[in-house]
Amino acid sequence: MRVDVFSAKPHDLVFLRDAARDTELDLQFHEARLTPDTARLAQGAQAICGFVNDDLGRDVIAALADLGVRLVALRSAGFNHVDLRAAQQAGMTVARVPAYSPHAVAEHTLALILTLNRKTHRAFNRVREGNFALDGLMGFDMHGKVAGIVGTGLIGTVLARILTGFGCEVLASDPSPSAECEAMGVRYVEMAELLGRADIITLQCPLTPDTHHLIDDDAIACMKPGVMLVNTSRGAVVDTRAVIRGLKSGQIGALGLDVYEEEADLFFEDLSQSYIPDDVFARLLTFPNVLVTGHQGFFTREALRAIAETTIGNIAHFQREGAALHPVTLPD
Repeated sequence: MRVDVFSAKPHDLVFLRDAARDTELDLQFHEARLTPDTARLAQGAQAICGFVNDDLGRDVIAALADLGVRLVALRSAGFNHVDLRAAQQAGMTVARVPAYSPHAVAEHTLALILTLNRKTHRAFNRVREGNFALDGLMGFDMHGKVAGIVGTGLIGTVLARILTGFGCEVLASDPSPSAECEAMGVRYVEMAELLGRADIITLQCPLTPDTHHLIDDDAIACMKPGVMLVNTSRGAVVDTRAVIRGLKSGQIGALGLDVYEEEADLFFEDLSQSYIPDDVFARLLTFPNVLVTGHQGFFTREALRAIAETTIGNIAHFQREGAALHPVTLPD
């Protein structure tokens, strides 16, 4: 069975090939992102493997179906970029990786929090230039601060445990409260209370119609002045222009992003010899209290191994049984 892997990076080749070594899958790797123009590369494939910024809208699904592709195997948990209705109509199965390493994303969230707080990235550059002054590097004790977690699935639960260990009071907002979180002392509150009380707000929720631009001008106005906001979930949970206004007014005191709503043409690419074509993103980078990483929260050996094994497992099971282990279906 031929499987065409799009948006393939060197680490994808290593981990996917290792996971597929005992199968009869023929993996073909394309560095190109999946778009209506590149879908033709899948000519001869029965399955494609896509990542978070691949275009799996109606036009691409139709093009893949015309080529004979029967399976879309996502090497990600999120599937908001897939037109599930179009896939269903085309008789195409969509599979995903429901969980890999919640520790990877939760720990990266903490890294952003600690870096923004203690400004270690700025201190690193200063010291290399022989500047040992401490002006502008003051942070705060994490102990005793109120942390608000929006979304307490696997990642949010791990993060709650970490922040509890730091001595934070942890508030949470989720339509399905976690018994594990409650047992460790996390208190579930309405979103308005979380926004108004938290010193640190982290977003760990999926992107759905209900969470699109969850953080907008109104939400920011409800926050404690000088709040730290960190998003390691999906970019469009945050209205970037509203956040810029919040940074300019001082309502947002620090911002950490591992995702961005228009990241598809930026993240996972090397633009260091070119320029950043997104003016809104470029504006974000002008703020000294903003820290952006390029969607690397998942990027640990353990997570990549789990992603590859689950992805290959989905494909191999589909090859044998005609069904994926972890299919994505339209809600009833």
